[in-house]
Amino acid sequence: MIYDIKKDRSRTKVSKICKKAGLYRVQKSVFLGSLEENEKDTLELSVNELIDEECDSVYIFPMSKNELRQTVLLGQAFDKKLVTDEVRALFF
Repeated sequence: MIYDIKKDRSRTKVSKICKKAGLYRVQKSVFLGSLEENEKDTLELSVNELIDEECDSVYIFPMSKNELRQTVLLGQAFDKKLVTDEVRALFF
């Protein structure tokens, strides 16, 4: 999930929802993780209630573990202060 949310309060709530859903923060507005279809639907509904569709953007990109492992990371791909070993394991 990647997002650009204008209001601090909404952005904070969305990040907490992502963490509660079991996603891992890899950058300030970027989360990765595995979700079942119903979990993704719940996440989508919860986030949709918090955002302003006129000015906020949220992207939920589904991908298989194989596709995730094929992802190319360039430069400072992760915020090293936020990334855990669990996230790094997704790419190996």
